[in-house]
Amino acid sequence: MTPAWWSRPCASFDTAAAGAARIRQQSLTKPPGSLGALEDIAIRLAAMQAVERPAMKRVWISVFAADHGVAAEGVSAFPQVVTGEMVRNFSSGGAAISVLARSLGARLDVVNLGTVNDPGEIRGVTRAVIAPQTANFCEAPAMTVEQLDTALRVGAERVAQALEDGADLFIGGEMGIANTTSAAALACALLGESPAMLAGAGTGLDGDGIARKIAAIERALQRHEAARDPLEQLRCVGGFEIAALTGAFVAAAQARMPVLVDGFITTAAALTAVRLNPEVRDWLLFAHRSHERGHARLLDALQAQPLLDLGLRLGEASGAAIAVPLLRLACELHSGMATFAQAGVSQG
Repeated sequence: MTPAWWSRPCASFDTAAAGAARIRQQSLTKPPGSLGALEDIAIRLAAMQAVERPAMKRVWISVFAADHGVAAEGVSAFPQVVTGEMVRNFSSGGAAISVLARSLGARLDVVNLGTVNDPGEIRGVTRAVIAPQTANFCEAPAMTVEQLDTALRVGAERVAQALEDGADLFIGGEMGIANTTSAAALACALLGESPAMLAGAGTGLDGDGIARKIAAIERALQRHEAARDPLEQLRCVGGFEIAALTGAFVAAAQARMPVLVDGFITTAAALTAVRLNPEVRDWLLFAHRSHERGHARLLDALQAQPLLDLGLRLGEASGAAIAVPLLRLACELHSGMATFAQAGVSQG
């Protein structure tokens, strides 16, 4: 039986490039280790890019948008029409990620996987509509097998486009009313945690709203308790955009493409990808620690140390975009600083 594409081996780090980068770091005009995590990032990127001096010039940001049937349970502070409206806002340049992508000179790739308020054909938006929304996972699996397969493949296809564009880094983002509920349900299923531990305020729920969210997740986990493997858990309580992110992260790791993971929802997708293919973990860098309640637990499960902690909880890949300059500076310092020999500086 042919293995599923997501279980195929991921690319290996170039140990020779990593070794050369480590030697260079030790020879730069600074005390060893004085640039902290920036040194480790440069060496790791060297191993990923198979070069002694890595670069972070071309950044690709795919934002996947999709609606969720569980919104019917009153788990979001915003109406469902906002998802489609935000797709238009991404396209017209008014969203936070639009501003950040422009500032970074990054390619913003918006993908509509299905919204109740369908904005139709929009310039700069890829239509990959699977359905107007997932099913309400309190009543049925969120996706059919075919829908899940399609969403995973859409994610992989966007990575292929990023590679064709010559990207040095892939960032995945998301937009979807009620998707923190889906991500929390998926995290609970993957980690065996209770909804009360992982479900947070999302778009700004009050105490009653959080209680509704917890109750909905509890119902879903009980209904889908037979789902034990990560793929089936993703199908039962995930979302189209979360599945696309999962597929993208696996495909990037298989293609030697570094990934910068954003916040709570994308980290739930990242954990799913790692559960499907453990080799994916090597290719994931983590941008920030979200203010959303369950994010710290997901980061712990992935043994991840994020670059930033700014209290962010917007999504859209905004936190990852904000962290890009740190990656760029790590590369610039690594490549641009003089060695002790070049500068005529005495070593300790």
